[in-house]
Amino acid sequence: MVEARAASFKTRSIKTSAKLAGLRLAMRMVDLTTLEGKDSPEKVRSLCRKAARPGDGVLGVGDAPSVAAVCVYPSMVPVAREALGESGVKVASVATGFPSGQYPLAVRIRDTEEAVRDGADEIDMVINRGAFHAGRFEEVAREIREFKAVCNASGSLGGNAREHVHLKVILETGELDTYDNVRRASDLAIEALLYDGGEGPAGTGFIKTSTGKVAPAATMPVTLVMLEAIRDCYLGTGKMIGMKPAGGIRASKEALHYLVMVKETLGDRWLDPDWFRFGASALLNDLLRQMSRHGEGEGKGKYAARYDFSEA
Repeated sequence: MVEARAASFKTRSIKTSAKLAGLRLAMRMVDLTTLEGKDSPEKVRSLCRKAARPGDGVLGVGDAPSVAAVCVYPSMVPVAREALGESGVKVASVATGFPSGQYPLAVRIRDTEEAVRDGADEIDMVINRGAFHAGRFEEVAREIREFKAVCNASGSLGGNAREHVHLKVILETGELDTYDNVRRASDLAIEALLYDGGEGPAGTGFIKTSTGKVAPAATMPVTLVMLEAIRDCYLGTGKMIGMKPAGGIRASKEALHYLVMVKETLGDRWLDPDWFRFGASALLNDLLRQMSRHGEGEGKGKYAARYDFSEA
């Protein structure tokens, strides 16, 4: 039933004017990401330039909006912080022993504190899937609460720490095996995020599908299960939780399907980068291609070649 419902969102007809608005909205929701062993300061600076002004040099999309955030390893947070400056693009950092979540808790806590101290606006943490599958649900919840407490205390950490550091909890749904487990993990993460009432400096937070390092990553059925958990939380508590599907979303058409699913499951309030993100770097270039085709000027009506767009 989940799969049938998710497939139904792909049948919606989106006309040209609405499509262009949807493409621009999706671009504002992208977390542009580089999480590779070969990452360098130069690559991160290049990625930050693209994040702040993605339409530069692309016919018909010179006024393209900036993306929501640039997501990097903790060691690259100072580089991204300096490069983005006052652009308004947030610095997100994976932490907590990404992508396995199997490091000792003290190491993961320190990893998070250092990323915040160096200027991260957002922390993308991973849950310990081994503990989850072993049934140690309270252990998983307690760790989420501890990382949320670090985000709440970010203003007291010194350095470049931001006053409002938000937490995204990665479930790594490709390792959870069943939709029932995805729902259980979603409910567990949401409850842990709201343990402080959601009133602290870190607000409520996000739940996120994947690290992008495990297949399958984000899928529409899995995302739907998580959106329904968020909906039920909102109906029961009045608290909004953010959502971030990550990994494998490459095409603009697919991104629009996700936006339809969000609108019909949660409503218009979630159609905002504060509450919904795409963790999908490859998506940005396809959004630019589509915007160039649907926009004004010399490129209208034509698809640009993929090699016309930089990787970073």
